[in-house]
Amino acid sequence: MITLKQLRYFGAVARTRHFGRAAADCAVSQPALSMQIRDLEARLGVELVERRPGDVTLTPVGVEIARRAEELLAGARDLEDFARHHAGPLAGTLRLGVIPTLAPYVLPKVLPALQRQHPALTVELRESQTRTLVDELGRGLIDVVMLALPVEQPEIETLALFEDPFVLAVPAADPRPAATPVAVGAIAQERLLLLEEGHCLRDQALAVCANGRGDAGGLGATSLATVVQLVASGYGATLLPQVAAAVERDNTRIKLLRFAAPEPGRTIALAYRRTSPRKADFSILARRITGALGVSDAGALPTAACLAGAAVPA
Repeated sequence: MITLKQLRYFGAVARTRHFGRAAADCAVSQPALSMQIRDLEARLGVELVERRPGDVTLTPVGVEIARRAEELLAGARDLEDFARHHAGPLAGTLRLGVIPTLAPYVLPKVLPALQRQHPALTVELRESQTRTLVDELGRGLIDVVMLALPVEQPEIETLALFEDPFVLAVPAADPRPAATPVAVGAIAQERLLLLEEGHCLRDQALAVCANGRGDAGGLGATSLATVVQLVASGYGATLLPQVAAAVERDNTRIKLLRFAAPEPGRTIALAYRRTSPRKADFSILARRITGALGVSDAGALPTAACLAGAAVPA
């Protein structure tokens, strides 16, 4: 009979396309991993991989076996989760993924609240880009992800948390009055600074600023904090989510301008596997997150003034 270990080893080979890297990921020796893959092939009666020097290619049947193996492994992890967590809500270990444009701004409020309200819960954090987190979620490597919608994978369910409007961050010397909302169309004239490829906020900003001159002078960054420093130094402007603006507004070298209604923004949500047995946990987690952030019943964040403890341009 095939084993979950064999499926896990084969999944690592399918993911890395390399026996050495797959063995390292599984914390076993390469000969041990290779032996298990050969045994799996023998038990199934098919060749799963084409072995070439320094490279591995899946056979057509190997591609399908890899897909089904991931489903079985995710189901096994869900079974373990059900047994481990059915006794009480938000107890044990929760593997939480968070995108970089949320993590530094919401976790300082959310994590202490979770500690106080659920002392039996251990949160294991994974911060990465949306594509990576959704992939790991589907493979059962993490339990739930806090991200910006949309998520289009049919095996993933989402639970909306709050609306996160954008503001326009410009250098402090910008002549526009802070009290006057700016039109979205005016962004076309900005030198727009964006995060590097792969960040969902970059795509969202480009969707809002369809006619803008993104990445002024080829500048880009891997974090919003760096983008803000580029704005402060006069290299251009950027769109900031309100969760970030609430923190960055104390920077005297930038000015935050609100948009005229309807304000562009993003919807923040929790994402999890449809098959997960912990949906009740995720509903409670959603309430804890929105409670820690002071989200209203309408799903709106409080103003940046409430979050940051100081006023922002209205």
